[in-house]
Formats: sequence, structure tokens, C-alpha cells
Amino acid sequence: MDLVAPPPALEPTLRRTAARLPESGIVEVVNYGREKPGLIPLWVGEGDLPTPAFLCDAAAQALREGFTFYTHQRGIPALRQALADYHTRLSGRLVVAERTYVTASGMQAIMLALQALADPGDEVVMPTPIWPNIMAASQIMNARPIEVPMALADGAWRLDLDKLFDACGPRCRAIVVNTPNNPTGWIMSIDEMRMVHDFARRRGLWLIADEVYGRLVYDGGHAPSFLEVCEPEDRLIVVNSFSKNWAMTGWRLGWLIAPAEFGQAFENLIQYNTSGAPTFQQHAAVLAITQGEAFLAENIARCRTGRDVVCRAMTRLPRVTLVPPAGAFYVFFSVDGEPDSRALAFRLMEQANVGLAPGTAFGAGGEGFMRLCFATSTERLSEAMDRLAPALS
Repeated sequence: MDLVAPPPALEPTLRRTAARLPESGIVEVVNYGREKPGLIPLWVGEGDLPTPAFLCDAAAQALREGFTFYTHQRGIPALRQALADYHTRLSGRLVVAERTYVTASGMQAIMLALQALADPGDEVVMPTPIWPNIMAASQIMNARPIEVPMALADGAWRLDLDKLFDACGPRCRAIVVNTPNNPTGWIMSIDEMRMVHDFARRRGLWLIADEVYGRLVYDGGHAPSFLEVCEPEDRLIVVNSFSKNWAMTGWRLGWLIAPAEFGQAFENLIQYNTSGAPTFQQHAAVLAITQGEAFLAENIARCRTGRDVVCRAMTRLPRVTLVPPAGAFYVFFSVDGEPDSRALAFRLMEQANVGLAPGTAFGAGGEGFMRLCFATSTERLSEAMDRLAPALS
């Protein structure tokens, strides 16, 4: 009888980098607990509000009108112009439509930026804690993420710019800054942005600015943007997303801003990755940009209330240390006597039936911390705090 050879092991058949990518520390926890009855999920970066009806209606209308075909790889002209006007208004600096590119999610905008810039062996410097997908995107390109840990000191998260600059060695290709920061809520000041910009320009480095949470701030207005300190020809890529502001996480729609002279390169990358974002979604996104300010204001107010509920409850717990975040919609807190945040995340699911993200997922400086998303109802947050208090006391 002929014997059938067993199939080869998976790893040797894949590109080594793909086979060895670490599982997301956030997704690991979600996969473990997503089917637990009655669990309160505060682990991922989204709220509990569905996309507002006026955007869903616009997408449905675009489908009915036949916007279901291939379209401009860089994005439909109306959306690119709306994005340019939006950033011109916010930054006070002229942003032209030729610098805007619509992507199939904010994550893809990050991936495209690194595909455009990073060769194998290059180094990408980034302050951490930081969203883990940014580090993974660097690794996919066989570049090396260089972490510069921020410090929690004097009641605030702080970045030592000298350490950031010292980390930029001869193989450094780009600096990635996520501000407002996921998970800490830290916001880079405009003066710090100028210093980072000046350093990058002197060294000929690229800046990748993840400004997805730029509107989700709690002291009025919006967070500073690198668009305010950089010139159109500077080596700057700003990435953003529709997900957070307008409750569109499931839509997978984002954008980036880059020098116009590299437009063909970015169009090529979009073409060979996705061939463009869905047309009917882009038509709805025009309304998010041009008519979505009222919903965004309500969303920010709701998040501010959620932040206050969580911070008020957490500060009563003697083992908990936290800084009320200035931006984004997370509380990043530590628990005295709990150095293993991954183990704590699993234990809290069992003891409190609440899902949180472990700080280990966010790189250097994240160990010992937990991330809690407060972009949800006060009722759900209050219940979560009642459940967590005994487990954290």
C-alpha cells in the first residue's frame, strides 16, 4: 500500500518573518474571553455606539446609485478635497488635495507608510507604550522597531527627547510618534513637535505621525498636529482614521497625508495592496468630514463623562496608580503588587468578568499596566468598576 507523505510543518513553508510574527497581546485576551457570558468588554479601541444613521443612509444611497465599481486608487476627488479642507481648518496651514490618500483603514495607512519607507535592516524609532500594530508593521517589513520608553513621573507621562534622538542611529529611517497616545493619553506639545521636526530635518529622517485620536481631547479644541510645524515638502506622513471620531471601526476606512511629489508611489502601493477603498463608503465618508461635527462633539462629551467615571472609581483603590488621560479614550493604570499584566488580564476575566488589555501588548514601559477603554455608556462603566473594585483592592 502506498503511503501518503505527511504535510510539511507550517512554519518552514511561510516567509520566516510572517511565521514568527507575535500574536497581538490584545487579540489574545479578546479571543480567550469573547464568548464569556455577561463579560463587559473594555479591551479594544472602540465604543459601544453604532455608526450614526446619516452615514449609514449615505452609504446605502451610494449603493443604490451604483457606486460599486473600481474607482480612483488615491480616493474619490470629493473625499480627498474634503480631507484637505478639514486639515487646513484644523491646522491653520494649507493642505491641498494632492497630498491626501484614502486607505482601507488607518492600519493600512500605517502599513503603506512603512512599505514606502522601510527596507530590511532599517530602524524605526518610536516612543512606547504604543499601539502594538505599529511595531508589528515595522517587523513585517523586516525593519527593526527601536523603542524609547516614556516615563510616568510627577503625575504625567513624559518623553525624554534626548533619549529619543540618541536612539536614532545610522540605520534609522523614520521616527513614529503616536499623539494623542494609545494607550496612555499623552499628548506631544507643539514645542516638542518643533524640536522633533528640526532634528528629523537635520538628519534627513522621515516622521510618521499617528494622529488618529487628534480630535479626542478633553481640554477643548484639538491636539497639536505635525502639520502645524512641517512644510508641505518635509518628510512627513500623517496617518488617520474614520474609526474613532465617527464610530466607524467596522468600516475599515482611513487616510494619510504625504508630500505630493510621492503621489504616484503611494498610488502604486494602494493599487497593489487593495486597489482602493470601497467607493460607496467613501461617499458616506465625505459626509462624516463635512457634516459630522455634531456627532463628534457628542462623542467627545460622552468619552469625557466615561473618563471621569473610571478615574473617580479607580483613584479610590489604594493599589491603583493612574494619570487622567488628556486625549484618546483609555485609562492606562498600574496595580501595586501585580507585575504581570498579561496574567492579571486573564485573572480579571475570571474574577470580575471584565475584559481589559494587558500593558505588555504595548511594548517597553507597558509591563505592569492595564488599558481600559472608557468610550462606552456610564451604566456599563459603573458596573465594570463595581466588578473590578474587589479584584483590585
